[in-house]
Amino acid sequence: MAPLIEVKDLKKDYINDELVTPVLHGVSFEIQPGEFVAIMGPSGSGKSTLMHILGFLDGITSGTFLFKGRDVSNLDDDELARIRNEEVGFVFQAFYLLPKTSVYNNVKLPLLYSDAKDIDTRVKAAVSAVGLDHRINNFSNQLSGGEKQRVAIARALVNNPSIIFADEPTGNLDSKSGNAIMEILEKLNDAGHTIILVTHETDTAKHAKRIIKIVDGEIAEDYNVKDRRRAIDGGELMK
Repeated sequence: MAPLIEVKDLKKDYINDELVTPVLHGVSFEIQPGEFVAIMGPSGSGKSTLMHILGFLDGITSGTFLFKGRDVSNLDDDELARIRNEEVGFVFQAFYLLPKTSVYNNVKLPLLYSDAKDIDTRVKAAVSAVGLDHRINNFSNQLSGGEKQRVAIARALVNNPSIIFADEPTGNLDSKSGNAIMEILEKLNDAGHTIILVTHETDTAKHAKRIIKIVDGEIAEDYNVKDRRRAIDGGELMK
């Protein structure tokens, strides 16, 4: 099977005036369709920069980034925008929902920039997938933190993307709500969705099937998770 993502000797520098700050130093790996990968590292390690690159939000300084076999550096702005909207879903720690806007309309947003004809069906299916049918007409500012994150996942899911990026998705939640969010991500992965989770928390990373540890802009470890923490099974480590 061809990799969904392939990066080779990827480097990223930020330049401010004449000051060059290297962030990623020759990162290389592949991600296959259907994987659940956690990119893990401390603050300042480069993990968020890597996610922004993989999610087509930032460019690379040098190296190669292939998405479905295509060299991303050869794509124009319109094509990158199309890929961001149709191929990628984002779930962020801060939710980024429109206040005083219904769950339905928040989830509908990505479809406003697509050619989808079955908008109503897609929105209701995405809301149902995260268990919020009973909240579909509520405004986002009427929801709990856990419910807001469920809406964010539904919004990420509505275009049936190739990848769902989850950036510290449990960071603003209590442990019960965080476990519920991880359960949803696990179920989506079990259904075939590729999940890339960015976190600094070991317990959260162990919900993934594979962990890539980033330290000082380099891959320190890349391994399959032997003892997964499955929220679906009550958060116990499963061998």
